Amino acid sequence: MRGWIPPALCLAAALAVLLPTACARRSQDLHCGACRALVDELEWEIAQVDPRKTIQMGSFRINPDGSQSVVEVPYARSEAHLTELLERVCEKMKEYGEKVDPSTHRKSYVRVISHDGTKMDLSGVKIDGDVASSLKFACESIAEEYEDELIEFLSHEADNVKDRLCSKRTDLCDHALHIPHDEL
Repeated sequence: MRGWIPPALCLAAALAVLLPTACARRSQDLHCGACRALVDELEWEIAQVDPRKTIQMGSFRINPDGSQSVVEVPYARSEAHLTELLERVCEKMKEYGEKVDPSTHRKSYVRVISHDGTKMDLSGVKIDGDVASSLKFACESIAEEYEDELIEFLSHEADNVKDRLCSKRTDLCDHALHIPHDEL
C-alpha cells in the first residue's frame, strides 16, 4: 500500500491544476468579448447620429482682438458625445448571449436582439442573467479603465478599432488575433 494515492486525491490534484487555467481562459474570453461588444455598440451609436449635427469646441473667451477661438466639430465623434455614450453603453450587454465554440471551447458573445428588429440565428447561444451581468460588469470595467483609449480611437474614423483597441493596445484579446472577425 505504500506509494498508493487515493483516486479522490488524484482528482483533486488534477482539478487544482486545471481549474485556474479554465477560469483564466473564461475571464480572458469574457473581457475580450466585452471589449469587442463595447466597441461594436459604440460604433453603432455613433453611426446613428446625423452627420450634419455639430458641437462647438474651443474657448468661449473673447480674444483681445474681439474674436473667439471656437470651432464646430461633428457631434457623433466629439469627446462630449463619446463620454456620454460610455456612461450608458454597457446597459446594452443585456442584449448579448454567450456562444461556445465546440472545437476550442472558447466563449464569444453575440447580440441576441438585433438593432433593426431582424430575426437572428440564436442556435447554440446561451441567454441568461448571469452571462449578461458578467458581460456588463466586464464592459463597465473596460470602459472605466480604457476610457481615454476608447475616446482616442473613436474620435476619428478608423479601420479595425476592435482589433487595434482590444488586441493590440489593451491585450484583452491577445488570444483572438488569429480568429476571423465574424466569430468574435
